[in-house]
Amino acid sequence: MSEPQILWLPEPAAVARSQMAAFRSWLASHRGISVADYDALWRWSVTDLAGFWGAFADFVAVRFHSAPQRVLTDEPMPGTRWFPGATLNYAEHALAPGPGAGPRKDPDDVAVVFRREDGVRDQLSFGLLRQRVAAARSALASLGVRRGDRVVALVPNSPDTLVAFLATVSLGAIWSSCSPDFGTRAIADRFTQLAPTVLIAVDGYLYGGKHFDIRSTVDALRDQLPSLRATVLVPYLDSRATLDGAARWDELLAAHSGAELAFEAVDFDHPLWVLYSSGTTGLPKGIVHGHGGIVLEHLKALALQADLGPGQRFFWFTTTGWMMWNYLISGLLAGSTIVLYDGSPAHPDLGALWRLAAEERVSYFGTSAPFIQSCRKAGLRPGAELDLTALRAVGSTGAPLPSEGFRWIASEIGSGVQICSVSGGTDLCAAFLCAAPDVPVWEGEISCRALGAAVVALDETGRELIDDVGELVITKPMPSMPVSFWNDPDGIRLRKAYFDVYPDLWHHGDWIKITPRGSCVIYGRSDATLNRGGVRMGTAEFYTVVEGSDEVLDSLVIDTSGAGADEGELLCFLVLAAGVALADVEPRLRAALRSGLSPRHVPNRFVVIDEVPRTLNGKKCEVPVKKILAGIDPARALSSGALRNPDSLRPFLALRAP
Repeated sequence: MSEPQILWLPEPAAVARSQMAAFRSWLASHRGISVADYDALWRWSVTDLAGFWGAFADFVAVRFHSAPQRVLTDEPMPGTRWFPGATLNYAEHALAPGPGAGPRKDPDDVAVVFRREDGVRDQLSFGLLRQRVAAARSALASLGVRRGDRVVALVPNSPDTLVAFLATVSLGAIWSSCSPDFGTRAIADRFTQLAPTVLIAVDGYLYGGKHFDIRSTVDALRDQLPSLRATVLVPYLDSRATLDGAARWDELLAAHSGAELAFEAVDFDHPLWVLYSSGTTGLPKGIVHGHGGIVLEHLKALALQADLGPGQRFFWFTTTGWMMWNYLISGLLAGSTIVLYDGSPAHPDLGALWRLAAEERVSYFGTSAPFIQSCRKAGLRPGAELDLTALRAVGSTGAPLPSEGFRWIASEIGSGVQICSVSGGTDLCAAFLCAAPDVPVWEGEISCRALGAAVVALDETGRELIDDVGELVITKPMPSMPVSFWNDPDGIRLRKAYFDVYPDLWHHGDWIKITPRGSCVIYGRSDATLNRGGVRMGTAEFYTVVEGSDEVLDSLVIDTSGAGADEGELLCFLVLAAGVALADVEPRLRAALRSGLSPRHVPNRFVVIDEVPRTLNGKKCEVPVKKILAGIDPARALSSGALRNPDSLRPFLALRAP
């Protein structure tokens, strides 16, 4: 196949000003290491892990309270120990001014800009943010929070949430959050595992122009958390809101105003937060990340790969239930201003976030591939209608971004805007496939593998593939790999999750192709592969064709082969635009799939549904639906509370095998 079109090329002057260039120059002057380009730097970074991560920690001036004995131990994955003997604190790197903790964070510099869908706006300087974190830290300590305790939060993406998080981890306590739109069962499945000391919750949230009071949910949740010493209510929708037996957040902060800010020095791998797997089968797994691993990984991702720093404004649309919230707030590590948004991305219309980008002079705008596709199908032209001259990069994740999405960004946002399609996971709380300021953007492709991420494509025998589709495997440890799973003291569940397929290698579960240029393409989950007549294909390729039609709003493809039948059916479920009939669109879809993929990948049936089942984090539920269609008990195929839209399962239950 011919090389895809280049949609963006680095400008030499911009590359010379980038932090990537500064790092390469620093390597030459401080380590005597000369690398000609990004590819050479990447190859060195995954060949000499100790050299790369040790140099990077020095370059960004990680503030160690106790110096590390070495960079990493030699044990195979899992079990690698990073920077043994070192102590530090994440919150110190987010808040403390330089030198010694990365970029300067002057008291008057804007740290946080907050926007809510109803027009509420707020902003905090670094100085004010430090004052509020100091007060919150003192308040949590007064409630009995100590090092190693868990603080859980049912909260939106707001400044109060950020303050509560930074205060928690400054004490060496462990943070975990859920979005307030989660159901009681989904929240309890996550928080009850942790035996938390304090629950922080808002009185309600708003979405799509509607207000939702969740105090009854908070009450029900408290009954399931016997370990709680205190509940704190954040009046978010109603400034007068109260809850029996709960302290008020604003009153606590006022009572501790003027407290001194301090940071508990903890081990490099001391738990920072607990994130969760989607929980589609069984209880969601509690994924524990450490202070040091996240500081290093997020600084590398944001300061080097994304070229963020002081004077830049970093936005990503997310909720507190998705790892991208953790990624977004780490913009503070790089000294950039983080832009928080709470509400629907489509209220009052799909242009809301683009207007925010224009009004707040956002430098780096992050969103999801489905949102980009929705904007394309709606015919939005943000670049023509708004002043987006401050915008230099658009990030996309959550699903593979198809070529049409790349072309829409280039034509309707701006040809000078870098398209930063990235892929990673909650498991590592990182993007291991990403962009870089000195690497081109090819249409339909992720620009490069991240520094320090030894990502390869392997076939079933373990042979490495180039320019062919294989399993995404990480062959060497990364600092942000999980410290552990919660309540998995012997590590059996963690090993089973990632290291069973290829011993001592991280098996991620995605199909990937790595091109000779070093760029990458993700083809969807490998456990949801379409296997028709011996021809395997990722679901992302299928969705690119089907959802390329403006008449199709969403889709789900299921190959029932191997799920109760050797050669099953290929079923395509469609969410159609208003006024579109299946009879009108089906012939065109069949023709497009036949020519674009293969005759084998034309579905046996198309079925119209109202909505695609998605997890709480917005992922399509391909594998659970496949199990349901094979006749497996829905309770075994999918955990209660794991879905954002439980009613969406009804048409699949009706089609279950007898």
